[in-house]
Amino acid sequence: MQTEKTVVITGASQGIGAGLANAFLDRGYNVVATSRRVSQTNEIKASDRLARIDGDIADPATAERVVETALARFGTIDALVNNAGIFFTKPFIDYTLEDYRKLSSTNLEGFLHLTQLVVRQMLMQKTGGSIVSITTPLVDHPIAGVNASVAMATKGGIEALSKNIALEYAKEGIRVNTVAPGVVDTPLHKDNPRDFLNTLSPMHSISSVREIADAVLFLTEAPRITGEVLHVDGGAHLGKW
Repeated sequence: MQTEKTVVITGASQGIGAGLANAFLDRGYNVVATSRRVSQTNEIKASDRLARIDGDIADPATAERVVETALARFGTIDALVNNAGIFFTKPFIDYTLEDYRKLSSTNLEGFLHLTQLVVRQMLMQKTGGSIVSITTPLVDHPIAGVNASVAMATKGGIEALSKNIALEYAKEGIRVNTVAPGVVDTPLHKDNPRDFLNTLSPMHSISSVREIADAVLFLTEAPRITGEVLHVDGGAHLGKW
């Protein structure tokens, strides 16, 4: 009998991450959820198919604990969702080296620590697998007034890494994709006026967490899609509106 598949989700304590954990649990997956305080969140439903690991993804020891826990509890790692990330805007000339290091340690190094371990495990399992990472349309479609240049150096790095890893491991059946959400209805935007947020896409609307989770689930289970960027942004990546 086919055993349940296991997915690792980073940045899982709230917003998109918690929504992803719940969506994968609903789909029958074992879920290994990690973030700094994931054990304290009430946003993820209780389940005997859920393991929670507290830790900073910028610390390589966190990635090691996550993989060890996944294998001890569930035996395999079949999918990874790199959702953890930080984002802040500044004029380019005001970003400091410390800002860069903060963005890079979570967004890029966090991706590297865990994705390398997961790919290594998938190669040992010889059953393929899926890696989906959350980026943003701002990587290659900036919006005037949203000054995110150095933050985008890290998110753009994830897109470049994902496409290259996708080709490197295509023959082993390991698929690597990204989802690029526009504005999403999460606590991050609780203080931003909805009318303003609606202007950031030509469809004049913002996405729900469930819409992002659906896109990630689709790519996780799409057997022939790899190296793709799936925009869930109401058309914002298309250009001026």
